[in-house]
Amino acid sequence: MSLTYVQREEAARLLREAEHRATPVGPLSALLPGLDLAGAYAVQRDNVSWRVADGATVIGHKVGLTSAAMQRLLGVDEPDFGHLLDDMVHRDGAAVRVARYCAPRVEPEICFRLARPLSGPDVTVEDVLAATDAVAPALEIVDSRIRDWRITLVDTVADNASSAGLACGPWTPLAQLPDLAAVPVDLVVDGERVASGSGAEVLGHPAAAVAWLARTLADFGGALEPGHVVLPGAMTTAPFVTAGQKVEAHFGLLGPVSLTFT
Repeated sequence: MSLTYVQREEAARLLREAEHRATPVGPLSALLPGLDLAGAYAVQRDNVSWRVADGATVIGHKVGLTSAAMQRLLGVDEPDFGHLLDDMVHRDGAAVRVARYCAPRVEPEICFRLARPLSGPDVTVEDVLAATDAVAPALEIVDSRIRDWRITLVDTVADNASSAGLACGPWTPLAQLPDLAAVPVDLVVDGERVASGSGAEVLGHPAAAVAWLARTLADFGGALEPGHVVLPGAMTTAPFVTAGQKVEAHFGLLGPVSLTFT
């Protein structure tokens, strides 16, 4: 069963207000038992359109739930995607106010920057690598506008795949890097390593997640655009962050990126 137009509008409004007030709401999947995946993506698109009408610009996409660690953490077994907007971007090393979020976590990721479009149902890893201009070390801030992160797949999809912010370090031309699946990462909080992983944690290769995204967007009549960025998914589990913490991610040859939470 799909949502009625009124239910869809109500779901989108609840999520907008939760984000604006940094006050989470109960699971939409419990409030609206008819919420299916198509309806959840429709709610996501409604709120992205709302933000664009309010002056924001879509700069790319994020793929979520691509690592076994994150799928175990949230109890799901397939990826999802959300939109990245320019008002979500933080400078590398910036101070970020925790109070603007409901219950933020951080994820280290390898960010892709595209030089050519990617579209269609048959996009491969090789297509993604050929279309990629450069990659950068990145931290994604994920936040659930659903109370206590009690989310199912449709909850997080409606909630823009729980995306909330990102920071990228310096860009490196793809040709200068070894296999992205072999890129290591150490996630460090206040000087202590809390998690480690590699690009292989992301569907076996980060570009596989970007290819999945391009194929999935084709089902919605969409495509990945030149100049857009893509966060392909977490390379480690995603710890919560609190005020006073400094979070760093060290990606070997790709370099570091950091944020301080205030």
